[in-house]
Parts: sequence; C-alpha cells; structure tokens
Amino acid sequence: MRRDSNRYIFSSEISRRHQRHRKRRTVILLVLLLIVVAFFLSNFLISRRVILEERKITILDLPADLEQYSILHISDLHGARYGEKQKAIANALDNTRYSCVVMTGDMLGENHDTEPLMELIALMPEDTPKYYIPGDSDGSFIDDRAHSSLSVYTDWAIRLMDAGITILDRPISETRGKGTIWFIPEELYNTDLDMLEWNYTQQMKTLNARATSLTADDAARMRVLEYQLERIAAIRESMKQFTTGDVQVVVTHKPLEKGYVNQTFSWTDKEDVFSIRYARLILAGHYNGGQWRIPFGGAVYVPEKGWFPADSEIMGLNYIRETPQYISPGLGSAPQYKWQPGRLFNSPVITKITLTRVDQQGR
Repeated sequence: MRRDSNRYIFSSEISRRHQRHRKRRTVILLVLLLIVVAFFLSNFLISRRVILEERKITILDLPADLEQYSILHISDLHGARYGEKQKAIANALDNTRYSCVVMTGDMLGENHDTEPLMELIALMPEDTPKYYIPGDSDGSFIDDRAHSSLSVYTDWAIRLMDAGITILDRPISETRGKGTIWFIPEELYNTDLDMLEWNYTQQMKTLNARATSLTADDAARMRVLEYQLERIAAIRESMKQFTTGDVQVVVTHKPLEKGYVNQTFSWTDKEDVFSIRYARLILAGHYNGGQWRIPFGGAVYVPEKGWFPADSEIMGLNYIRETPQYISPGLGSAPQYKWQPGRLFNSPVITKITLTRVDQQGR
C-alpha cells in the first residue's frame, strides 16, 4: 500500500510539472505571437503612412523673384498604391501649394503600368508644371521600332504626356519676373552634341540611300533620327539663353557621386555657362531610402553601397562641391532589392523643397 501511495504521489508531481511547463510554453508562445503581431502592425503603420517632408534649401545668389519658389519632389513610386486613388498621398499633400513637380524616375509599375501614377497626378493642379526623367526601371521613352502609332514615344510616355507631364529630354525653363530657373537632364552636361549630330546624320544618309525599300522598322528609326536631330537643335538654342544668374537644377534618377562631379568639373571650360559648375541644386532618387531599415537606425543593405550605408549616401540632403543634392527617400519598393521585398520600417516620402536666399541651415 505504501509503495502504491508513493507511486501515486510521484505521478501527481510529474503531472503538475508538465502542466507548469505547458503553461510556460503557452505564455512564451503568446508573448512571441504578440511581438510578431506588433512588429507587422508597426511596420504596416510606418510603411503605409505617406509623409510630406518640407525642406528649405539656401541658394545665396538666388534671384529675388525666385524667393520661395517650391518644388514638389517625387521619386520611385514603382506602381505602388496607397489606398483607393492614392488616398494616403492625398492626405499627405492636403492643400500644399508648390510651384512645380519634379519626378526623378521609376514611377511606373510592372509592364509600364501607368495607372497608379495617373491617380497620383490627378491629385495635383492641372496647370502646375510637371517634369519627369525616366529611371532605370522605366527604360527608354523612345521606341525606334514599328509600333501602334507614328509617334517616336513609347505608349507609356504618350500616356504621361497626355496627362500633362513633360519628359525632360532637353533643358526646360520657367521665368518668374527677372528670375529664370532651368530643369536640366544631368546627362546633357557630358554629351558631345557635335559627335551625336554627326552620328545621327550619317544614319539618316544611310536610310535615305535606300528610301524605296524601307521596312516599317526603318521608317520608325527614321522618325527617331529626325526627332534626335530636332532635339539637338533645341538643346543648342537653349544653351545660348543661359546666364550666370540663372538657377540650374540638375535632374537625375541616380544620385551623383563626388568623383564623377569632380571629373566633370575638370573637363568643362570655366567660361561655359551651361555647365554643372553653375548647378544650384541636384535632385535624385533611386535608393528608396534603403528599402529595409532598422527602427531608429539606418538602411540594412543597398546593392550599390553595401551593408549599413550612411543615410547621407542614400537619402536626404548632402553637398557636392558646395552644391546641394537632395536624394528622395521614394515612395515604393524597387526590384533591385531582390531579397528585401516591400518597404520595412521605411515611410514613403514626398518632399517639398523651397528655395531661399536666406541661410537657414547654419552653413
């Protein structure tokens, strides 16, 4: 009887221990579950809330009539939607006023889907100038093959232009009183127009020599060559209009590096007004703020920059030879981050940049 009693007492003790272990495991699992839920919920709230960031950038020789000129800088939407008809973006913009919109590329979705971008554009006043430079995911906006129209532009480029967007393939200016501001595709500063014109002219001669046997693709190529020669003539005409008092805004998808800019400086004539020497602001995108970020920290990995790059290299304001460069943190998620899908603890950002002559940055 005593042995049976001891066995019973021992079995009961084991049972109580098992119950305690199960309770601990249950508590641990619940805590882990709550942590996971909190992680995903906080990431959702952060990465789906669009922020309007406001920046004042000092240009000491800014013409008085361009004081408080403002640029709404948008980049790297990558076809993302933030609510029905981009409601989160509409909430961020609210009644914000700005002089123009500059989009630094990669705004299209997969297969050049323009609808999310069109929904964004619909939030903006129709009469506000809107400038676009294609990014690496966009591809060329020129189609030199036979396609559905006689235009030299791709179908997606035509849709953007029909929506009031100017694709920057040449310098474009705006004038306010006595102040002129230019928006310039960065690549033009290093383009040999003479060589380019000669090359296009030779191709035209080759096609004209067999004009009676041109294919549909040949005819499309001919239209592109005519467009390119007209573009070169327009660029040359613009270059005659530049003055040292004009504000040159360089528009590029990928941010400029100091070594590249220094090399460009060494190649250019100091007397040449159309020069990156006279750039007063550089606008760029491309990095999406690193896509995945550590809370209260920085980016995890950027393909071109490596692990844990400094924020100054991939987003926000930095300076190259005293020229301010603003890199947009972007809105969407880019395909070059192959193992970092979506944005992680990385709020989508649109930036309103206001130009001023008053030094408000302590520089």
